[in-house]
Amino acid sequence: MVLLVIDTQKLITNEKLYNFHLFVSNVEKLIYTARKNNIEVIYVRHDDGTESELTKGTNGFEIYEKFKPYNEDKIFDKLVNSAFKETGLVEYLVSKGEKDIIVAGLQTDYCIDATIKCGFEHGFNMIVPAYANTTVDNKFMSAEQTYKYYNEFIWNGRYAECIPMDETLIRMS
Repeated sequence: MVLLVIDTQKLITNEKLYNFHLFVSNVEKLIYTARKNNIEVIYVRHDDGTESELTKGTNGFEIYEKFKPYNEDKIFDKLVNSAFKETGLVEYLVSKGEKDIIVAGLQTDYCIDATIKCGFEHGFNMIVPAYANTTVDNKFMSAEQTYKYYNEFIWNGRYAECIPMDETLIRMS
C-alpha cells in the first residue's frame, strides 16, 4: 500500500477549493497515518510549462507547506493529468510490488480523475478516502456537485473504492 498525494501545490491549494479545511485536515491525517505505519508517501506535482505560474522553479510549484515531503520521499513530476503517463510511477510501483494505492489531492475533475482511471487500467486497486480530494467551481457544476459526481457516482465500484476516511485510516493501521 502507498499513499499518492497529487498536485497539492502552493499555487492551487487554497480556500477556493470545496471544503478546503476538511480537505487539508484529511490529507494531513493520511500523511501522518502513512508515516506512522511505514506506508510510503509519494508526491506528484503538475507542471503546466514555462508560460505558466505552475511550473518548476516557481514558488507555486512547490508542495503546500502542511503536506511538505520528507527528503527521502519520492516526487514525480507530470506534464498531463494522469500521474502515470510518462512519469516512471507505474514502473516504480510495479518494481515494489504495490497493488493498493490511496489517492488524495487535487483536482477531483482533472488529475485525480485521470489518475484513478489510469491506475485502474494498470491493474492497481485505487482507494479514494472521503473528502481527501477537492476542486473549484467550473462553468458547468459547483465544486460540491463535481466532488459528489465523481466520488459518489463515477468512480465508486467502477474504478475505485470510495470509502470513509475512518475506514481508510483503519486499513492503513
